[in-house]
Amino acid sequence: MTERAVPFHCPYCGEQDLWPFEPSRSSAPQERPREDVHGAWECRGCLRAFTVKMLGMVRPQGVER
Repeated sequence: MTERAVPFHCPYCGEQDLWPFEPSRSSAPQERPREDVHGAWECRGCLRAFTVKMLGMVRPQGVER
């Protein structure tokens, strides 16, 4: 997964009307530092802003290497 991967739907409502989140154009609280919203998306269906973060690779249970 790359830093530029684009989500295909909102994880909250499933809507596909997603846009890059721009805090200056939103009425969202400006309390968070700018780096917290890097790569964030806004859903214009449910009016939520979110980020997607990859935590790492997992190994299936029962598989040994």
